[in-house]
Amino acid sequence: MIRGFFHPTRPNIPVIQLAVAWGQSVTYPHFVLDTGFSGDLKVSKEVAQDLGLVPIATEPVSNMNGQIVQAPVALAYAEMEGEKKPVSILILEGMHLAGIGLYSKFGHKLVIDCKNRTIELTKVL
Repeated sequence: MIRGFFHPTRPNIPVIQLAVAWGQSVTYPHFVLDTGFSGDLKVSKEVAQDLGLVPIATEPVSNMNGQIVQAPVALAYAEMEGEKKPVSILILEGMHLAGIGLYSKFGHKLVIDCKNRTIELTKVL
């Protein structure tokens, strides 16, 4: 089970920390759990550069104000509970996001309990 937390300065934003790797580089960013994001992960240009990610394509992405932008996409690996899988990563400024695609890819159930302030990602067998 992976336990998350609510962002310390933005108390209603659920967050988890994941390992993301490419080549010999590994980083452990915090990701906002975004159930409205259908992709795997979104990271900043800085994290993408730290990992040495190389965009392989661009995808049209609808941002919060409805504007469509072309976002670079790269491949990397994410690790959850000792299991490593290839993931698609959008490279855009802003908060790092973990989307529905990631939870589905790893077969995890996400429970965000706002009343008790708990966040759990549990592997579903």
